[in-house]
Amino acid sequence: MTAVKLAFTMFKYFPYGGLQRDCLRIAELCLKAGAEIDMYAARLQGEPPETPAGINFFHLPGKGISHHRQYLNFADLLREKVKLNGYRAVVGFNKMPGLDLYYAADPCYAETVRDKSLFYRLTSRYRTLSAFEREVFAPDKETIILSISEVQREFFQTIYHTPDERFCNLPPGVPADRLLPSDSSGMGDSLRHELQIGADELIVLMVGSGFKRKGVDRALKAFKALPEDLLLKSRLVVVGDDRLDYYRKMARRLQVGERVIFTGGRTDIPRFLAAADIFLHPAYQENAGLVLIEALAASLPVLVTAVCGYSVHVARADAGLLVPEPFVQEELDNHLALMLGSATERSRWSENARKYVAETDLFSLAERAAEMIMKVAKKRDEVLS
Repeated sequence: MTAVKLAFTMFKYFPYGGLQRDCLRIAELCLKAGAEIDMYAARLQGEPPETPAGINFFHLPGKGISHHRQYLNFADLLREKVKLNGYRAVVGFNKMPGLDLYYAADPCYAETVRDKSLFYRLTSRYRTLSAFEREVFAPDKETIILSISEVQREFFQTIYHTPDERFCNLPPGVPADRLLPSDSSGMGDSLRHELQIGADELIVLMVGSGFKRKGVDRALKAFKALPEDLLLKSRLVVVGDDRLDYYRKMARRLQVGERVIFTGGRTDIPRFLAAADIFLHPAYQENAGLVLIEALAASLPVLVTAVCGYSVHVARADAGLLVPEPFVQEELDNHLALMLGSATERSRWSENARKYVAETDLFSLAERAAEMIMKVAKKRDEVLS
């Protein structure tokens, strides 16, 4: 039987990204279901992914000084590849023209720029990214949307009036290698020893690259606002790639530098989850936030901004606290102090997280996405054959 040919596209590939991880997992499942996948990225940071036979990775750099011009050129280059290779479905992991399916990991752009000035709306960046979003969500288009966030779906449908039938709602998808083994205390102890953190200190964990969007500045300010007794027995551990020197200087400027550890990008996230006492995610913007589900799966109490798509699971589980929109720094400060100061509440939230994960489908995102992609591709294959 001839393999069904698919194209997967993304603007940027780098090893530690959640979107990139999801793309590879979904591609591998499509491969097992009888597909052959060509994966295209406009930008490549670090080494290209190691992929099994049947998944081919191509760096297809678009020309241009700005990122949006590179993406415009990338879309043109990809259009030619699609004509030449006869793909049965084009699956986009960022919004762009020509997609049969879109994995909706990016937030609604129209919503994020709602309060921008008229001057911003005259820029070529705005025109390009707005046009890309309309190409996917406009009611007269046919792109199937693999939706991972209830919050963002609401924004898209309010703004673009996208019909319900074009959405395929996906559950979260925690990778198996992020789940803690039944006896994980040794993992946590070894991580504490490695980072020289005492057994009696409380670890507040943040995970994710893109520190500005993830709200690392908010986290540092919240640590600065802690009562002295809590600050002296707490450590903030930030895992991810970004401008480490810049944020280390910020921590020193706020006089919390000695209480904060920036590790850079890491692949051994389960060790950090096993060692932590609280998971903190005060993001400015987050379509979903898979790391929140990973924290719940590790039975960690979570402190998160309500703008994050997967914050709904924290609320449903009663496994931590949400900072509502519009964001107020003082509310984050107070919530963090409360969570660090109450071992009883942390224990209750932890048990609630454990129960919620045991009773809820939080794992089959990749499987459901691959199933829909193959359904669309095979249907087109039958029509075109």
